[in-house]
Amino acid sequence: MSFVTVTDVFQSYGRRPIIEQVNVSVDEGEFISIVGASGCGKSTFLRLLLAQENPTRGEVRIAGAPPAVEPGLDRGVVFQRYSVFPHMTVRENVVAGESLRRPWGRFFGADLKAARTRADETLARCGLDHVADQYPATLSGGMQQRLAIGQALAAKPRILLLDEPFGALDPGTRLAMHDFLRDLRAETGMTVFMVTHDLEEAFKLGDRVLVFDKPRWDPQDPSLNGATITYDFDARDGGIPFQTLKEDTHVLQDNG
Repeated sequence: MSFVTVTDVFQSYGRRPIIEQVNVSVDEGEFISIVGASGCGKSTFLRLLLAQENPTRGEVRIAGAPPAVEPGLDRGVVFQRYSVFPHMTVRENVVAGESLRRPWGRFFGADLKAARTRADETLARCGLDHVADQYPATLSGGMQQRLAIGQALAAKPRILLLDEPFGALDPGTRLAMHDFLRDLRAETGMTVFMVTHDLEEAFKLGDRVLVFDKPRWDPQDPSLNGATITYDFDARDGGIPFQTLKEDTHVLQDNG
């Protein structure tokens, strides 16, 4: 049985269709890269997976459960800009991620001490244990993004959603983050969905690469039709059609 099942999903904002008739099944532990032109619904699809939005039609099910109506702790999310708390130390940020599972959103006494110990273990895994008492503003971009991922992991989600997580990083830091994410995924066995504009990154990290595109275009009104999944590549077998897709330049063009 598939872990994530998306069935006949449509999403519109008012009269403007964004995605239409999206169907995909994902096994637990798979890494799914999502690429496509700007305006083709990639981030919208991620928000539907997060349950930040509910589809106009169709449904998204996780582990066979009824469709969620709002975000839950089984889904963690990391954005391109570092979504951490600037007024908290690095350690406190990770504790805050775990505290989301608490009835009152806070730890006290012995529970707080234990949470700090677990936070330090997470930071060691993220390579940030040496800056546990510093504030995010003192960290480099790559370190802040590692902290954002560590904070998301502290809530122990079953699915990690990444929206252009490395887009603002320099090339060297970006490569280091690739290694970090692959190691982390191997350790946790989480299911990952990552939106990226970088085709090479998509094929490098993903087990599968989903391409969102608009199968129908109206040159007089480019926003008339929604996008759907036009390709679903298996990137694990070594026969990666990366160059073919790269040459199909419309995949990454901004078509409105």
